[in-house]
Amino acid sequence: MFPHKKKKKVDYEALNSALMRIPRMNVEVARNLLDIGIREIYELQGRAPEILFEEVCRKSSPIPADRIRYFRLAVYYAECESPEMSKLHPDAWN
Repeated sequence: MFPHKKKKKVDYEALNSALMRIPRMNVEVARNLLDIGIREIYELQGRAPEILFEEVCRKSSPIPADRIRYFRLAVYYAECESPEMSKLHPDAWN
């Protein structure tokens, strides 16, 4: 009688990863980083966000172009001991 709604698949590995400790991190972005072998926040130190984006684009297609701002945010958070609150939002990295 009622149509069955499909349940969304939940990516528990990405959701429970250390990468989700980055403020305002997106689960899909965490999955992208896991797919290219980045498991911990410290592994982002010294990495170029644009190169990370290119690696993800080669691994999985298609990904939105605006996702680069999450990579910039993640690298900033990993490299900064006391990050500025104003920079802990993806919109600050357009």
